Amino acid sequence: MGRDDQRQAVKNIPLEQLKPFKNHPFQVRDDEEFRHLVESIEIHGVIHPAVARQIGEECYELISGHRRKAACEVLGYSEMPVLVRSMTDDEAVVNMVDANLQRETILPSERAFAYKMKLAAMSHQGRKGFTSAQLGRKCVGKESRELIAEQVGQSRNQISRYIRLTELIPEILEMVDNRKIALNPAVSISYLDKKQQKLLYKVMVALKATPSISQAKAIREKASESDFTEDYLVSILSEKKPNQREPMIVEEEIKQYFPSHYNSEQIHNTILLLIRNWSKKRGYTQ
Repeated sequence: MGRDDQRQAVKNIPLEQLKPFKNHPFQVRDDEEFRHLVESIEIHGVIHPAVARQIGEECYELISGHRRKAACEVLGYSEMPVLVRSMTDDEAVVNMVDANLQRETILPSERAFAYKMKLAAMSHQGRKGFTSAQLGRKCVGKESRELIAEQVGQSRNQISRYIRLTELIPEILEMVDNRKIALNPAVSISYLDKKQQKLLYKVMVALKATPSISQAKAIREKASESDFTEDYLVSILSEKKPNQREPMIVEEEIKQYFPSHYNSEQIHNTILLLIRNWSKKRGYTQ
């Protein structure tokens, strides 16, 4: 499509006819970046048209421009300029991901699901021997993760790490987005099954602790063993880390009820967990 054809395809479309991309991984957050966008559109209008493809009569799927649409809604606009293009499903995924990866702020979860969606689309294109203008080359003969890595300026392994995050339960993935858990520990946690992740999340919340890289690796290795229990998780997350405070002194009368290898910090955290569970069962706390 040439420039003249693209200009002809730009038209004002009612916002109600613009539908979000299916499984769109990028959030529209009411943050400073979004507020700047609203101010810019209010002053200058929508400078760069959104991109969409027609999926039905008077119905379009947004490829890029979800935040622009949200900003127009905030301003009370009824329509916005859109460049309508014809795309296959795979082309639409690749275009959607590439357009949104240009954002200034991207959460790890957004990046994770975006890479996963693009990888699937590129792999599908590769099997068909399809050449996408977005890729600039054929996928055949080169691994799709390598192509994504080149395009975003990261290593192939880093792409794989991000995609692993899609295996996390939502509660733990949110902790990654909030920077409570770093990427590498989160990757190790992603190899636990969902039940084990829920148990780990419960212990992390109760102890207000998250695993270090070495602890996360140990937890992953323990996952296949029968003694992967709440007590084990309490024990490992209670291990003293660098720069932690000195453990409390525990009376001998209390120590007798715990394994001999438990230190004071582990005993303290176990007691705290038991008290919280007891309180929740009686409805004293949420």
